[in-house]
Amino acid sequence: MAAPGFVRRLEKRDGSALRLEQRGAGGVGCVVWDAALVLAKFLESGARGLGLGLRRRAVLELGAGTGAVGIMAATLGADVTVTDLEELQDLMNINIEKNKHLVTGSIQAKVLKWGEDVKEFLPAPDYILMADCIYYEESLEPLLKTLKDLSGPDTCIICCYEQRTMGKNPEIERKYLELLQMDFELEKVPLEKHDEEYRSEDIHILNIRRKKMAGISHCEIFDHVI
Repeated sequence: MAAPGFVRRLEKRDGSALRLEQRGAGGVGCVVWDAALVLAKFLESGARGLGLGLRRRAVLELGAGTGAVGIMAATLGADVTVTDLEELQDLMNINIEKNKHLVTGSIQAKVLKWGEDVKEFLPAPDYILMADCIYYEESLEPLLKTLKDLSGPDTCIICCYEQRTMGKNPEIERKYLELLQMDFELEKVPLEKHDEEYRSEDIHILNIRRKKMAGISHCEIFDHVI
């Protein structure tokens, strides 16, 4: 039996609001974390500045949890696949259903375990989204393998995370960034480019792309917004 839920509202600029069910028990994926709110609102701000920036783009969210970020992207016209472990599929589908009237693109939920085969998610999406995915040291290498397997030369990866200072968190973050830079180029989005209301000094957004990319990519187009 599912744990009792409670709903988090996330207002959009047009006056509508996402309604995101959370769970009182069930692990870190069952609540809407601050980094997810920051990234969702950043996407909304960016898409507004770009006009049709996410419309008809293929978007994949890793470690989606409640699906908040992916659902926001779908309301901006993107064709979204939100992914997480099997035990979070019900929650993601509940939230997709709650917000389907706001979706102007498309959205589906699928199981994706980091480090395993990703063939069903190819060809590479235009965007990969991640919010607060760097909790556990043992998940870093599987996550990085999945990023490498999923991303193409034009894929823009947008990673938002909260900087945590307790316990092993600083070391896990340092290792993640170190490993990431072996195959990817990173650019930190300045705080002043985040949403005016949904921002915090300890929540960071990284613009990530594969190294040695040729030509103009969707990521470079997105750079004009961020």
